[in-house]
Amino acid sequence: MYLFGASGHAKVIIEILEKLGVKVIGLFDDNPHIKQLLDYPVYGPYDPANPIADTLIISIGNNTYRKKISELYSFRYGMAIHPSAMISSRAIIGNGTVIMGNAIINSGAQLGNHVIINTAASVDHDCRIGDFVHISPNATLCGGVSVGEGTIIGAAAILIPGVNVGKWATVGAGSVVIRDVPDNATVVGNPGKIIKIDGKSF
Repeated sequence: MYLFGASGHAKVIIEILEKLGVKVIGLFDDNPHIKQLLDYPVYGPYDPANPIADTLIISIGNNTYRKKISELYSFRYGMAIHPSAMISSRAIIGNGTVIMGNAIINSGAQLGNHVIINTAASVDHDCRIGDFVHISPNATLCGGVSVGEGTIIGAAAILIPGVNVGKWATVGAGSVVIRDVPDNATVVGNPGKIIKIDGKSF
């Protein structure tokens, strides 16, 4: 397994892969000054003229950058699921997705490609999580929640059953979302209040 991105997020993924017994061959990163991460070699920028045969995970926490890299290069993507995570056999998990320690993915949940489910986050039954979403530590998504592409759900946020959150939205840490959230909106507070849409503040 290779990783793309030699950041703090990559450190967590490396340790998940180590626990799973998956060999980490090395990492790519656009910063040529980074030579090593957790004793693994960093090869510098990826050269598509020398394609790799092994699987790869985009190990960058920023949702926009994960999408850009997936569009720039063609890789065979793997997954990293911490052994302490509780994953329903009836859940669907997309390529390139990372699920961290003590996370819970319940029956009928569907996770897209290149999703991050961070430490101790809970995704309940029948949730729909779009590509490039990041569910931060200790966030709780109740049953039937939908989250659109590229959205970030902040740490310890709570989304009540059936709420729909649009694409490329931001739900602030600790927010309680009780109403649908449109695309490109920022929501904070308890109950959650929209404070920005498409860069326009309210």
